[in-house]
Amino acid sequence: MTSTARSVETAIEAVDLVKHFGDTVAVDGVSFSVPTGSVLGLLGPNGAGKTTTVRMMTTLTRPTSGTARVAGFDVTKDPDGVRRSMGLTGQTATVDELLTGTENLQLVGRLYGLDRATVKRVSDDLLERFSLTDAARRVVKTYSGGMRRRLDLAVSLVATPPVLFLDEPTTGLDPRSRVELWEVLRSLVNDGTTLLLTTQYLEEADQLADNIVVIDRGTVIAEGTPLQLKDASGRAALVVTVSSAEDLGRAEGLLRGISAEVHVDAAARRLTTPAEGLGDVTKAVAAFDGSGIDLDDLGLQRPSLDDVFLHLTGRRAEDVADTAEEEVPA
Repeated sequence: MTSTARSVETAIEAVDLVKHFGDTVAVDGVSFSVPTGSVLGLLGPNGAGKTTTVRMMTTLTRPTSGTARVAGFDVTKDPDGVRRSMGLTGQTATVDELLTGTENLQLVGRLYGLDRATVKRVSDDLLERFSLTDAARRVVKTYSGGMRRRLDLAVSLVATPPVLFLDEPTTGLDPRSRVELWEVLRSLVNDGTTLLLTTQYLEEADQLADNIVVIDRGTVIAEGTPLQLKDASGRAALVVTVSSAEDLGRAEGLLRGISAEVHVDAAARRLTTPAEGLGDVTKAVAAFDGSGIDLDDLGLQRPSLDDVFLHLTGRRAEDVADTAEEEVPA
């Protein structure tokens, strides 16, 4: 059975989603939309409501109120249509460790009702796409963490869904495996897949997301492109590093021709001044050209997504307690 998703400009939409677990409000009026063929990063610390939101949008738990649509199908009125149109990769790999990579893919293909020839073709294609062909006949319990996550993602693509939900897909992976998985996700988007990615890794959202929705304590506290969120959290800075500490004084004088506010870090031989954009970089290059001052670096430094989180919540992401969301069965 292949997906019968409708052709829609908005692939994913949440409208005032609310979820209560007893007296606990896990999600409180979350709304957003994801254009077809793009990536939305759902950003926030553990316990913020990200996983609960994904569970509602993938029909795993019913909203207390509000609704959502996936590929045009309503999660409460047409859950079967939603399930036919999407794939889901959770926080932990769900593949069978006692089966081989090929056997896992073939099992899922049969559960979808695909014929034998299609199952073989799709399985072989996915194994090659996720660089698992050499390990296809090995049992999964011998796989590394990165290999298991790639296989888990491959399993979610057996029925070629147009929409894919990824709930913290790189949690627990080493940096190299994380970068490899990012490349796979970029290739999926290039092929037209729409992704909703939940993550607590600020760099991951910055690398992959076209737009970001920041959730904290069950509510949306900000949304926009990575650049928009960075710009909203504070001004960019022009950063100049001189080669010799003896030139700090002259360099400071030149920068004061651009801005009256210049911060000097003598130990690092670095000068920082607020900047409006690339125009100030051009001015600085012109000022230092022919000055006789040797530079190690000169560039524009925008606020990071960590700065965004600090600006929005009053705390840095790494300072947030690592407490998982607590849920009870829907």
